[in-house]
Amino acid sequence: MKTVIVLLCNILLLLAAPMALAQQQLLSDPEIYEKDHFRERCKAVEFDAEFVNRLDINNDGIIDAVVNEGAMACDGKRGPDCGEDGCPHNFYLQVKEGGYFMIATAQIYSYDFIQRFGNMVFVLKMHPRFCDRTDEAPCEMTVRVRGAKFTTISRK
Repeated sequence: MKTVIVLLCNILLLLAAPMALAQQQLLSDPEIYEKDHFRERCKAVEFDAEFVNRLDINNDGIIDAVVNEGAMACDGKRGPDCGEDGCPHNFYLQVKEGGYFMIATAQIYSYDFIQRFGNMVFVLKMHPRFCDRTDEAPCEMTVRVRGAKFTTISRK
């Protein structure tokens, strides 16, 4: 009886994994998706050239996308969802079969995408409280994207 229960639990776990992955639909292009969202939300919207940055964020040879919501104006207001913690940045991975899915959203001031030890990494600049500090200097968190996961390398 115990073996049957363990077997049933394993089957349920195997069925749940594909369902969790299938919950997020692939987007044909995150730029179109994000711009359409703001065109519905705002009466007048303007997008800067920095609104979408296309680069290979997980070092797999496929070009991904980062959307900076601070690089747009909605009804005359720059970055309507920006605050003292910075602006929302949405990180999208492109899959080899075509299409994109969002892997993260971060409220940051800015980022640099640089090479360290042979890999491309993000240096995210954000509010000092994210580094457990109370001074004025931005927190700089270095992260690497492996597969579809952000891994923190360092914080200062």
